Amino acid sequence: MIDRLAAALTRARADYTEIRVERLWSSSVTFRGRRLESATVSEDQGGFVRVLNRSHGWGMASFTSLDQLERMVARANELSRAVRLEQAVELAPVAPQRAEAILDLDGDVRGVPLAEKKRLVESYNGAMLGVSDSIVDTLATYRDEVNEYWYLNSEGATLHELRPEVVLSGTATARRDGTIEKGLESIGLRRGWNAVQDRTADFRRVAERAVRLLDAPRVKGGTYPVILDSELAGVFAHEAIGHLSEADFVYANPQMREMMVLGRRFGKPVLTVGDDGAAPGLRGTLPFDDEGTPTRDTVLIKEGVLVGRLHSRETAAAMGEHPTGNARAISFRHAPIVRMTNTYIANGRGPFEDLIKDLKLGVYACGAFGGQTLLENFSFTAAYGHMIDRIDHIAGDFQWNQMGGGCGKGGQSPLPVTEGAPHVRIEAALIGGDVPAAT
Repeated sequence: MIDRLAAALTRARADYTEIRVERLWSSSVTFRGRRLESATVSEDQGGFVRVLNRSHGWGMASFTSLDQLERMVARANELSRAVRLEQAVELAPVAPQRAEAILDLDGDVRGVPLAEKKRLVESYNGAMLGVSDSIVDTLATYRDEVNEYWYLNSEGATLHELRPEVVLSGTATARRDGTIEKGLESIGLRRGWNAVQDRTADFRRVAERAVRLLDAPRVKGGTYPVILDSELAGVFAHEAIGHLSEADFVYANPQMREMMVLGRRFGKPVLTVGDDGAAPGLRGTLPFDDEGTPTRDTVLIKEGVLVGRLHSRETAAAMGEHPTGNARAISFRHAPIVRMTNTYIANGRGPFEDLIKDLKLGVYACGAFGGQTLLENFSFTAAYGHMIDRIDHIAGDFQWNQMGGGCGKGGQSPLPVTEGAPHVRIEAALIGGDVPAAT
């Protein structure tokens, strides 16, 4: 494969050419209630060519057969030359990498029969259904993928990788007397079949939480001191800071450029936030991004001050900064754009108990049902919470949270990412809930 891609590069007539080819094996199993909803196995293969000529724009072409490779290289060059720009696109320099990175498959999912995957998910689904008669619906999902990946560019980069991924998720719905509650857990790993064994207790816990929530009182809407568990604090970092640090978003938006000025204070000195695409063993971890740039730990906020942002080669050149290894594409059908990898709030000091000991009334928000960002406005939803009788305290109990969802941006979703954080205390946050009737 590498020889074939290298030959196509030698015939390219552009100033810069890159070729990305992927061969994917995947399967999935879903149970809803007591019914098998789907069980699939698929293979997919294709590639993406991106071409740049000086004083011209990008030319891009995707293909699903290697027989189209040479024609797509020529087509991408033609498209590039069709777009003339007043300001030339520049690429920040990156030393060409030559590497073969075969991640641990941890039980190659391609060798496991679909029937065995079905039995595993059925048993996990049954564990949720068996918790209580109050459980009226469940959703148990398994998905795996192995992606063999090649990347070459005209500067000399040559990469070959084998990228595994496995995702499990469980949702349980409980109902009693018109009250409906849900429990949800998911896990996503760059591992294989061995990593999803012995998870029965996790699925049972999902259903038990849904049942307990039936008896839980509702919080009164209002502003409270809030403590986020590590899972929700990670989502907070992703939504509130991570997306605003993606340099393509900042560069293209004058309002964001005025707001995201390096050196501006965004929090108290206890707050340090970063994005680490090289952290070992995480779902957002890969040795290189989809431009062949090595991934790394990029500090975004240090002791409350904005000190960095996430870059592709193009945005780094445009903003006079350095590539960070954050150019990622969801598949060979898409161009790489600036995306997060493993976003985190750095560890603080002290135990969890120190965060709550001086609070008379507050909310301990746990788990995550997701979040969204619109410029400096963001929201995120806790899965459940506890009442406890601007971030001002951060505990020293950091952990990565290997959730099985993903990030969406620019029509590319779900991209594998990871969030991590310790417990975090926010001085005041608006909490939705029951609103007292006006008197």
